Parts: sequence; structure tokens; C-alpha cells
Amino acid sequence: MNRLLLGASVSILTIAASSAANAQSASNNTQQVTTVGEIIVTAQRREQASQDVGVSLSVVGGEQLDEKGISVVNDLENAVPNMEVDSQFGGGQPQFRIRGIGAREYSSNNASTVGIYVDEVAHPYTVTTQGALFDIARMEVLRGPQGTLYGRNTTGGAVNIITNAPTADFGAGFNAEYGSFDRMKVEGYVSGQIAPNLLGRLAAVTEQGGAWQYNRDTGEKLGDLDKTAIRGRLTWDASEAVTVDLAATYSVDKSDGRGFRLLGPYTVSGNSVTYPKDTAWRITGWGISPAMAAVAGVGLNAKPFRDNDGFDLSARIKADLGWADLTSITAYQTFSRSEFNDWDSTRFNESNVFFYNDIDVFAQELRLSSNGDGRLSWMVGAHYADESIDGGFYTNFRGNPNLINTGYGQSVSAFGVFTHNSYQVNDKLNLIAGLRWETEERTLDSGGTFVAPNPPPATKSYDTDLNEVSGRLGLEYKLTDDALFYASVARGVKSGGFTTYNATSATPFKPEIVIAYETGIKSDLFDRRLRLNGALFYYDYKDQQVQGLEYDRLTGRLGKITNVPKSHIYGGEIELTWVPLDGLTISQNIGYKTGEYDEYFAIDGAKTDAANPKDGPWDVIITNDRSGERLSFPKMNYGGSIAYDWEMAGWDLRAETNYNYRDELYSVSSSSIIDAYWLWNANFSVAPTGANWRVGLWGRNLFNTYYEETRNGFNGSARPTTSPSQGRTYGVRLSMDF
Repeated sequence: MNRLLLGASVSILTIAASSAANAQSASNNTQQVTTVGEIIVTAQRREQASQDVGVSLSVVGGEQLDEKGISVVNDLENAVPNMEVDSQFGGGQPQFRIRGIGAREYSSNNASTVGIYVDEVAHPYTVTTQGALFDIARMEVLRGPQGTLYGRNTTGGAVNIITNAPTADFGAGFNAEYGSFDRMKVEGYVSGQIAPNLLGRLAAVTEQGGAWQYNRDTGEKLGDLDKTAIRGRLTWDASEAVTVDLAATYSVDKSDGRGFRLLGPYTVSGNSVTYPKDTAWRITGWGISPAMAAVAGVGLNAKPFRDNDGFDLSARIKADLGWADLTSITAYQTFSRSEFNDWDSTRFNESNVFFYNDIDVFAQELRLSSNGDGRLSWMVGAHYADESIDGGFYTNFRGNPNLINTGYGQSVSAFGVFTHNSYQVNDKLNLIAGLRWETEERTLDSGGTFVAPNPPPATKSYDTDLNEVSGRLGLEYKLTDDALFYASVARGVKSGGFTTYNATSATPFKPEIVIAYETGIKSDLFDRRLRLNGALFYYDYKDQQVQGLEYDRLTGRLGKITNVPKSHIYGGEIELTWVPLDGLTISQNIGYKTGEYDEYFAIDGAKTDAANPKDGPWDVIITNDRSGERLSFPKMNYGGSIAYDWEMAGWDLRAETNYNYRDELYSVSSSSIIDAYWLWNANFSVAPTGANWRVGLWGRNLFNTYYEETRNGFNGSARPTTSPSQGRTYGVRLSMDF
């Protein structure tokens, strides 16, 4: 309640501080059919043409999401160079990586290396980002450290999701899809003026069906979606100088989980059953113990599932003070997670997990920015966040019939001040300087892991803090009216945190720091029929956060997030859009990156196990030098699309195909390498010229390519499993606007 009162007080003060001035009008832009259209972005907290922004960014328009098969933010990896998103171990906990910066871990309590923002509001816990995408204007992906413009500090980059705003004119519409495995999606909106100076927009979506996997023992289906979300937005011109934007979103996800496949023969504990290697793509298996079913609140016939719901509320107030613009953003987010996964993929309970979390986030941001046309553009801001995340997970593991619980409660308090400034030296040269100072305190209360029926251990408190400065220096130079050269050096910081996997690994890991060097060119050529952008980067990485090992003297090997003292990454991206003929648009992108550890002594698990008694104690710890070892991410990805729009006999037609190649996911363990793959999608749609409706056909993963998301060995390397992705699907789509 105190946090909401604080937010309300700040909002009232923002309105009171304003004076009369002209209201700001929204910018609306449509892509031309004969040239590459201008794209307006807000990546730097103000509206600019994307070609005038001296940073590496990719933009995906809301109208492109269905064609590219982007139904959740994770799918951006197939449309953006040098980006990967994994749903860890087939579950609802995604990890984002941009240019190789990113973690692989399945706990929910740590900050993301990539900031996720919805209408300028940060989502610090990525598990909250897995709802349906709907009523989206565009998605902006920024590569490189962020902090001088955004509410939170990140090392990898940022994803800005911008939803459609209310409109002055009445409008309504819907988009409906039906496809393979009885998958259905219906999305709709209504927008317009509610009263003088008050605009509103209501949008909703539901996704149902689509079960494509089946149980090898029973034939039961798995994979049905059951997602529903609704969003309301209000825009109120409180005066000539003050605009208030309110937004509220409620989402619920009761979908099935992802099933695993057996990569080799699997002998269950006690040798009573040996499953052969799964050869069918869609085959899987699951089971749930009575104890797990009881804590999850489900029956013994339960299959992998999610039961998540979230509510987001935000108020954005912009006041024209005459000499500057004042912006206040007050946001509150609550999210509840219940999720059951079966990682051994059998009816035996040898690697089952039930996650439970309650997340509450309050944030307040204030920004003061210049609004004149002078040489100097400036912005100063402050951001405060108060977060709590309670939860943990229950597990059943091989050889242990008892239920294991690992619970925790975490609180975070963060405050940062930042500034971003640019100075136009002359018509060609623009200099940029940004700075940020941030302080953060994280506290974890946990007794660690305990096994029923033993009583829970005494709770211990762990603390870690952050006091860091980050920033950016850069320049932009206009080579011609249609070509921009830029270069920058930036320092980014990501918070430290806690490993919440087990009893004794909760001691904190340190923040990671990236010094990023980048240079690039943005150009429009041949009367703007060709857009060619490219960037090169080099990252000097300190205390990189990686999944590692530690040993407890009594319990043995434990997974733990550790820090690599020194490493580096380098690479680049090229993005091209070409309109060689009226109506024909060709887009291409390629990303390349590679990196290695420069200084890293890590525990050697195999040698440490061999040097100690089988059942402990583990007194001898053996390390090896992993300096020079390649970092674990795909080196290259290549993608693009070809679309042709034409008119024939009173009909408007559109044919489109998009594709993406991803290099192998490298690992020092050959059994963990995920092979490279191609994905192709296609769309064809038709509408009477001037009509308000359009009908189309779509196909995804056209060539039925088999590819995997993660590989796992929770029950040892002799029993590997994998979470496969879906094969070819196809369907129909109907769109209508009123």
C-alpha cells in the first residue's frame, strides 16, 4: 500500500508541476510499396527514425508477427540476428541472449542480462514474459549494454515491446487463426474516443489447442495451449500540457508443458524397466507421484502443465513544462507461477519438478528531458524498484522416493540515477555521453533443500549489494544525407544474485561487467530502394556469470552460478532491406559472434568425483584451466524474408516466405551439442481491393525440420533427454477491421 501511495503522490506532483503548452501529437507511419519505408522508434526515449539512431537495433512491426510465427517473445530469435532465447528445460523460464551475453539457468529469482520492457515498464523476471503477444505496434531489439536510457541496467541489450495506443477515430477488428492439431487463436480490439479528451482501447486474445505430442505408454495428447489475456488503455489529455496514459493487463496461462524425448536407452532405478531410445519425433512420457500431486494440488493423472496468472498496472504521465518535458512512470506487477515438468520423460518419477512463485514488483521512474531544437539534447532520470519473489521448487529424483523441497524468499531494493546527452557539433557530427549510478540490495532467506519427512532446516539470510557506475560515450557522423556512421564505447553492469537450486549454493555470485566497443553504418541507397546496416563489436567481459559446480563436503556435487574472471566476445551483424520492384520486398540479416574464456579455473567434476569416496566426504577438489575454451553459443545465424504484394482483377494479393538458419549450439560435451537447423515459414493472403477483410493460408516449419531447444542429463550422461520443437504446421487466417 505504501508503494502505491508513493506512486500516486509522484503522479500528482508531476501534474501539478506542469504549465500550459501544446499537446504532443502521435506519429503514424506506413511503409511505402516503392521504397524502403521510414520506421519510427522510441529506443532513445523519444521518437526518431531508426536510421537516425546510432545504435545497433532491429525492429519487427506488429503486422509482421503472425507472418513470422512470433506468438511469444521467445520467437524473436528467428527474426533478429545474434539473438537466442531458451525456455530452460522445456519450461516457462526463458533466458535471453544477445551477442552471446546471457545465462542458462532455470531458477526464477535472478535478473536477466537482457531487459524486457512493455510500454517502457521493465519486467525484471523473465518468467513473467511468457504470455501471449497481442495488439502490438512494434518490437525493438537493442544490442549492447543499456543503462543510460532505461530503468534497469543490463549487459546484453533490451527488448522494447510497444503496444497499440488508443485512437481518436473509432476502430475495431479481429484476427482469427485455425491450424494443425486443432490450434486456434483469436485476437480482437476496439478503440476510439470515450469522452472529450479521453481515448480508450480494449484488446484481448485467446490461444487454445495444438497438442502435438503424445504419451508413449497411454497415447494421451500433450501440448494444448490455454492462454487468455486482456489489456485496457486510456489516454487522457488532462490539460493542454499534461497527458496521462493508463494501462492494465491481465493474463492467464493454463497450457500444457513441453514433453521430453529419450536420446538413448533409459533404464529406470532398480533396473525394472528399460525404455528404448525414442525414434518418433512427437513421442514423450510423464508421471507424477502422490506426494508431488498433493503439493501441486492436482490428481494422479496430471500431465506437465502451467497454471500462471499475472496482472500489470501502469500510469505514464507526461507534462510539458515549457522549458523541458517531465515524464513519470508508475508501475505495479504481480505474478503467480505454478508449473510441473517431467524431465525424465517416463512414468517413473526420477526427475520431476514443480515450480511455485509469487512475484510482486513496484517501480517508479522520473525523467526530465529537453524539448527544444538547440544543439544540446539532454535527459536526466531516476528509477526506483522494490521487488519480492517468494517460491522455490519440489523435486523427485532418481533413487530417492521422498519429495525434496527447495524454498526461498527474496527481496530487492534498487535505485539508480542516469543521464543521456547529445551535442550537435555541426550538420554532420553529433557527440553522445551518458552516465548511470546504481545501488541495489538483494536479500535471500532460505533454509535450502530438505527431504520429507525431515523438518525444514533453519532459515539463513544471504545478502549481496551493487554500487556501480556505467555509461556510454559515442559519436554519430553523417557521411551523406542517407548514410550514418557511428561508434561508441559503453560500460554495462548486471546484478549479482543467488543460486537457489539446493542447500548450500545460495552464497551470492558477483555482478558481471561488460566494456563494449561498437562501430556501425546505417545507409539508404538507390533512392531508398535499398537499406543496408551493419555493425561490429568487441566485448571485454569481467566476472561473466556462468553455470558451474561446487562441492559440499557432506552432500557432494552441486550446481551453482559462478563468475569467470575474464573472457571476451566479438562479432557483427548485417541487415538489408531491398525493394527491387514495386511491391517486392526482400529482407536479409546475418549475425556472427565468437568468444572464449581468457582466465578461468573451474572445478573438474569427473576428476573430483574420482578422487573422493563414492559417498563422501568430498575433501579433494580438483580444478582445471579452461582458459582459451570457446564460449557456448551458436556462432552464426542467417535469416530473411521475401514478400510480394500485387493487384489482379480487383483483388489484392500477398505472398511471403521467411526463413532462419541457426548454427550449432556448441558445448564442450559432445552429447550436449545441438545441431544446426533451418526453419522456413510461408504465407499467402487475398482480399478484394478496398475491402475491410482478408483471408490467408500459412505454413510454419515448412520442411518439417527436426530441431531441439535444450538437452539435459539430470539423471547422468547415460540417460540424456531433450526438449524437441514442433514440426510442420499449417492453417488459415481471417482478418477484419471495422
